[in-house]
Amino acid sequence: MTSLRPLGSSDLEVHPLCLGGNVFGWTADETRTFAVLDAYSAGGGNFIDTADSYSAWAPGNQGGESETLIGKWLAARGNRSDVVIATKVGAHPAYKGLSAATIKAAAEESLRRLGTDYIDLYYTHFDDEGVPVEEIVTALDALVREGKVRAVATSNLTAERLRESLEFAEREGLARYVALQPHYNLVSRETYEGSKQELASQWGLAAVPYYALASGFLTGKYRPGAEVDSPRAGGAAKHLETERGRRVLDALDTVAKAHDAELATVALAWLAAQPTVVAPIASARTVEQLPALLAVGELTLTDEELGLLTAASA
Repeated sequence: MTSLRPLGSSDLEVHPLCLGGNVFGWTADETRTFAVLDAYSAGGGNFIDTADSYSAWAPGNQGGESETLIGKWLAARGNRSDVVIATKVGAHPAYKGLSAATIKAAAEESLRRLGTDYIDLYYTHFDDEGVPVEEIVTALDALVREGKVRAVATSNLTAERLRESLEFAEREGLARYVALQPHYNLVSRETYEGSKQELASQWGLAAVPYYALASGFLTGKYRPGAEVDSPRAGGAAKHLETERGRRVLDALDTVAKAHDAELATVALAWLAAQPTVVAPIASARTVEQLPALLAVGELTLTDEELGLLTAASA
């Protein structure tokens, strides 16, 4: 059984694969969503990531579809206390930005859609530079004090604003960020490594990377001449055009063969082994896609294999 990992300085413990909920209510309907969530839970998973804006970009959607389906599943299974639910504020069409009033109102809507009275991990989704960090941190702290949020986190924030937020929370004795959700994977290291990773290490933040599989590129299904039926195919396939993308695929092939593992598992295992990373995020539209993702908890790469992948992705 895969052991759970502590999430930064919080009292939350999570599976080493965070299940992405961006597909729920978009490319996965209710039946398929329930099947994926059931399979993830049966496989020992307990950490689900969503946002109030998922999936407002899909025709006919308003935003909140993912939270609503997760809420229905929690109610149907009666397992709320067994699951760590992470959601985000700041990008819903009706609740854009991070003013104190927006954070408070958006949180209430997320609680309603999720059918719960608390959110385990609440992220600011995108920074709102027009709002002082003091206002944002104070608004998040109020939710924690009210018992509506257990821990707070952030995503898509500059290192400078992150440091300001952490220092203000520490100075004022307010709830401070325990986790950071960066864009980070084998073909996008510069989006996290450096000042953000150093801050996470310094402050004990847990990194929960998104785009962990580079929109599917790191599953290995994108090869020269291959056609992939996916809404994300264009973004993923562009990595084939880069020397780094091709080097990474070759290295993944080598390591995967040595372990008789899927490329996705190896890519996630490299990420999970990086400093500060606690649980990469990956989504599954179908139950069949899940085993390769869940297997990250069972695969330990050798120092030589990690070095090979690190060098290929440089």
